[in-house]
Amino acid sequence: MDNIYITPEHELLREQVARFIAREVEPYAEAWEETGSVPRDVLRRMGQAGMLGLMYPSEYGGGEADALTNLVFAEALSQSTFAGFIITVLVHTDMASPHLHHAGNAEQKARYLSKVTSGEMITAVGISEPGAGSDVAGMRTTARREGDEWVLNGTKMFITNGVHANLYFVAAKTGTARHDVSMFIVEKGTPGFTVGRALKKTGWLSSDTAELIFDNVRIPAGNLLGEQGKGFYSVMKNFQTERIALAAMAVGHCTQALKMTLDYVRQRQAFGATLWDKQTIRHRIAMLDAKTRAARQFMYHCAWSVTQNRDIVQEVSMLKALTGELVNEVVQTCQQFHGGMGFIRETAIERLWRDARVLGIGGGATEVMLEEVAKRY
Repeated sequence: MDNIYITPEHELLREQVARFIAREVEPYAEAWEETGSVPRDVLRRMGQAGMLGLMYPSEYGGGEADALTNLVFAEALSQSTFAGFIITVLVHTDMASPHLHHAGNAEQKARYLSKVTSGEMITAVGISEPGAGSDVAGMRTTARREGDEWVLNGTKMFITNGVHANLYFVAAKTGTARHDVSMFIVEKGTPGFTVGRALKKTGWLSSDTAELIFDNVRIPAGNLLGEQGKGFYSVMKNFQTERIALAAMAVGHCTQALKMTLDYVRQRQAFGATLWDKQTIRHRIAMLDAKTRAARQFMYHCAWSVTQNRDIVQEVSMLKALTGELVNEVVQTCQQFHGGMGFIRETAIERLWRDARVLGIGGGATEVMLEEVAKRY
């Protein structure tokens, strides 16, 4: 299907990512599911190929691309059948490191950003807590100023890349007001900062996810990222990029699930004919494909709107809610059409079924997204 937003350069990027996935990911990622993380040398090879800093300045090894190009990358990446790999990369490129890109000063960027784009340093963002996920302002982690240092105390939960990241962008309360949140740069190995536990999840098995503990963690005053007390608004701004990336992940799962299911039902024999000969199956697949194509066009329009500097919080919230629910509808139906094989571990459709579930939860639950939509009417 034609897409007016896609250029020949975008297609070249899509092909580059597809080749990387076919060569470096799909043959090996089953083992990563067992070990619980993506090997860092694979991410460094992505960095060497110029994939980890598409929107960042060229002086730091970035590609100076726009939001549409970034979406093409996220969608191409999401053609992998291993969502743990996909989210490992997207957290680094679209959810964590943008905090440094948007709010970092010249010294901070000079110190870290080239290492981020090369894959030498992998990033994570510490926002969610045991009692505060989508309610960012409800966090309880604190940072207090003592002379030339900040002292952090608190716990973060459900942190993707949390076990093996090198660099963390951590949100903490710096005052008593509800929205008085600031962002801080914390390096792995800082005294008092520990990974409490690696979390065992239903899906995204090759993504390392952790609890982070900050026990009187002292960091230099210069590790404040952006303005004090403005971290809440930094987080809200970055959600726009993050939710488009998660939508790309959902649409990628939909297209892959439909593709493999179409192949399967055309071959699978039952009651003297293929499953494709059953009208109800043909019609269900056709409708789900229509919904997926419509969501994809909306997603690209949202990314284009970002390039036009439009305020699209309502649209992006709609997109996140829509695709987070759609991917579960599509993948579960596709799994159903695979019959018993759809419930067998190590089949791609079973893995997509498990991995898709969190897309209606993580990065803003569907209910939270719909409330963001409704309050802007």
